[in-house]
Amino acid sequence: MTAGKVFLVGAGPGDPKLITVYGVECIQQSDVILYDRLANEKLLEYAKADAELIFCGKLPGKHGVIQDKIHSLLVEHALAGKTVTRLKGGDPFVFGRGAEEAQFLVQHGIPFEVVPGITSGIAAPAYAGIPVTHRDHATSFAIVTGHGREEKGQDFLNWPALATGIDTIAFYMGVGNLPYICEQLIKHGRNPHTQVALIEWGTTEKQRTVTGTLEDIVTIAETAKVAHPAIVLIGDVVGVREAIRWFE
Repeated sequence: MTAGKVFLVGAGPGDPKLITVYGVECIQQSDVILYDRLANEKLLEYAKADAELIFCGKLPGKHGVIQDKIHSLLVEHALAGKTVTRLKGGDPFVFGRGAEEAQFLVQHGIPFEVVPGITSGIAAPAYAGIPVTHRDHATSFAIVTGHGREEKGQDFLNWPALATGIDTIAFYMGVGNLPYICEQLIKHGRNPHTQVALIEWGTTEKQRTVTGTLEDIVTIAETAKVAHPAIVLIGDVVGVREAIRWFE
């Protein structure tokens, strides 16, 4: 039997309309769809009536075993000659472990395609009225994983470079680590008055934006009970929000 094909598809940041046309086409033609917790389930309405839908939700801290299972499911269904869509929140190659899945498929000789998606670090700020770059405020932008903790030996970030070399920083998975993030940026030279936005459930009807500065955002976030999933966006561009906020 000829092996099937796997599409590693970015579902976008939350609003189901923000998936690409090609992403929808992949869903429509697939026999099997493995979807993530952060991929909007409304996208599954595009699936064929007889498509097999497999939930691959990964809560923070529970990734390892589940990821191995996802790898084996992709290979198993593709080897059975099926067309498979791996539907991932945001973009498959931005903190989505898409590259690991692609490497596993290569090892097993299975053809695949990567279908990019809009990542939340750009989309959530846009919906909050915040451009990540702006001619007057920011000519550089970084996307950073925000959950690494020093006490667990997981902090591999170049804090001096982030603090002084990047105008706008989007931290993914950083809400639970917010005090440490703010502390490190200030310690390594970022102005404590730098503006910060926390954007919860970006691009969805539940979106909520809370703003402050590196100095006070931790207290503000605790009072507002900001929770995962949320983007932590740091930089002067946050100030543009007052003029062009449109979604909320």
